[in-house]
Amino acid sequence: MDTTSVALDREAYDLLRGQKRPGESFSQVVKRLAGAHPPLSSFAGAWADLPEKTLRAIQAERKRLRELDEERFARLMRNGR
Repeated sequence: MDTTSVALDREAYDLLRGQKRPGESFSQVVKRLAGAHPPLSSFAGAWADLPEKTLRAIQAERKRLRELDEERFARLMRNGR
Protein backbone atom coordinates (compact mmCIF):
# COMPACT_ATOMS: atom_id res chain seq x y z
CA MET A 1 0.00 0.00 0.00
CA ASP A 2 1.34 3.44 -0.92
CA THR A 3 1.66 6.00 1.83
CA THR A 4 1.69 9.79 1.77
CA SER A 5 2.74 12.16 4.50
CA VAL A 6 0.34 14.88 5.57
CA ALA A 7 1.28 17.87 7.70
CA LEU A 8 -1.19 18.92 10.39
CA ASP A 9 -0.97 21.78 12.81
CA ARG A 10 -1.11 20.82 16.50
CA GLU A 11 -4.81 21.65 16.87
CA ALA A 12 -5.77 19.48 13.87
CA TYR A 13 -3.57 16.64 15.11
CA ASP A 14 -5.12 16.79 18.59
CA LEU A 15 -8.63 16.75 17.09
CA LEU A 16 -7.76 13.75 14.94
CA ARG A 17 -6.08 11.95 17.83
CA GLY A 18 -9.20 12.58 19.93
CA GLN A 19 -11.29 10.68 17.38
CA LYS A 20 -8.95 7.69 17.41
CA ARG A 21 -10.39 4.48 18.85
CA PRO A 22 -8.26 1.85 20.61
CA GLY A 23 -6.26 -0.14 18.08
CA GLU A 24 -7.20 2.18 15.21
CA SER A 25 -4.56 3.74 12.97
CA PHE A 26 -4.71 7.37 11.90
CA SER A 27 -5.42 6.17 8.35
CA GLN A 28 -8.43 4.25 9.64
CA VAL A 29 -9.64 7.31 11.56
CA VAL A 30 -9.46 9.48 8.45
CA LYS A 31 -11.27 6.87 6.35
CA ARG A 32 -13.99 6.48 8.98
CA LEU A 33 -14.53 10.22 9.38
CA ALA A 34 -14.20 11.21 5.73
CA GLY A 35 -15.90 8.17 4.20
CA ALA A 36 -19.24 8.34 2.47
CA HIS A 37 -22.22 8.32 4.79
CA PRO A 38 -25.61 7.04 3.72
CA PRO A 39 -28.16 9.77 3.07
CA LEU A 40 -30.61 10.43 5.89
CA SER A 41 -33.43 9.35 3.61
CA SER A 42 -32.03 5.80 3.65
CA PHE A 43 -33.32 5.50 7.22
CA ALA A 44 -36.91 6.37 6.27
CA GLY A 45 -39.25 3.65 7.43
CA ALA A 46 -36.62 1.95 9.58
CA TRP A 47 -39.05 1.81 12.50
CA ALA A 48 -42.08 0.82 10.43
CA ASP A 49 -42.16 -2.72 11.82
CA LEU A 50 -41.69 -1.82 15.48
CA PRO A 51 -44.57 -2.72 17.77
CA GLU A 52 -46.74 0.20 18.89
CA LYS A 53 -45.69 -0.37 22.51
CA THR A 54 -42.02 0.05 21.56
CA LEU A 55 -42.74 3.23 19.59
CA ARG A 56 -44.61 4.70 22.58
CA ALA A 57 -41.68 3.85 24.85
CA ILE A 58 -39.26 5.57 22.45
CA GLN A 59 -41.49 8.64 22.26
CA ALA A 60 -41.77 8.79 26.04
CA GLU A 61 -38.01 8.55 26.46
CA ARG A 62 -37.41 11.25 23.86
CA LYS A 63 -39.88 13.50 25.69
CA ARG A 64 -38.14 12.84 29.02
CA LEU A 65 -34.73 13.65 27.53
CA ARG A 66 -36.09 16.82 25.92
CA GLU A 67 -37.44 17.94 29.30
CA LEU A 68 -34.09 17.24 30.96
CA ASP A 69 -32.36 19.30 28.26
CA GLU A 70 -34.77 22.17 28.85
CA GLU A 71 -34.16 22.02 32.61
CA ARG A 72 -30.40 21.99 32.09
CA PHE A 73 -30.62 24.93 29.69
CA ALA A 74 -32.72 26.93 32.16
CA ARG A 75 -30.25 26.13 34.95
CA LEU A 76 -27.32 27.24 32.80
CA MET A 77 -29.09 30.47 31.89
CA ARG A 78 -29.79 31.22 35.55
CA ASN A 79 -26.11 30.67 36.34
CA GLY A 80 -25.03 33.00 33.52
CA ARG A 81 -23.42 30.41 31.27
